[in-house]
Parts: sequence; structure tokens; C-alpha cells
Amino acid sequence: MQISKSNFQKQVIESNLLSLVQFKKQWNGLSQIIELVYNDLAKSFEGMVNFYTVDVETEKGLESEYCVIEIPTILFFKCGMIVDHVIGLTPKNIIISKIEDAMSQDIH
Repeated sequence: MQISKSNFQKQVIESNLLSLVQFKKQWNGLSQIIELVYNDLAKSFEGMVNFYTVDVETEKGLESEYCVIEIPTILFFKCGMIVDHVIGLTPKNIIISKIEDAMSQDIH
């Protein structure tokens, strides 16, 4: 699901669920490849993890606010904090492992 700067605070920062936020550019080849994996993971973890997407060309500012330099980048948020991240083409099994680790972290 696309997310904008205006609803980022409510949907991601204030959520108690783990939230993954993919920063991408629509035309970027690596973004298009990782998008397939990302969408598949969103189906697998539906109801347990929130999955959001930020197109950095249409939604300006969030990438600099969270120090995203390389595209694509996926940030893992839990209880308003960044708990992990992946950059570029990351194998699906690595992302799954990071999701499971982040879900098991006890953060308040």
C-alpha cells in the first residue's frame, strides 16, 4: 500500500505492529525486482506485519527524514523505532529472517 508523508505518523510510527516501508522509484529496475518479493511477503505476513511503499519521486521528504540514500531500501519500524533495514536486492529468505527477528523483539 502506498503511504504518504501526511499519514506516515499514524500508520507507521504509532502502530504497534511491525511495519515495513519500501522506499523506491517507479522506473528503477532494482525497485521493480524487489517489488515482486515485497508483494509476495505482504501476502504471506498479512495481518501480522504492515507493508507500505513510498515512491520517493512523488512523496518528497520522507527519504531524507529517514536517511534513505540508496533505492530500493526497506526500513523495519516497530513501536515508532527503526529496528532493521535492507538495501538493494536482498534475497527473500534474508528478508523473512529479518521480519521474524523483528517480530520477536520486545520493544516498548
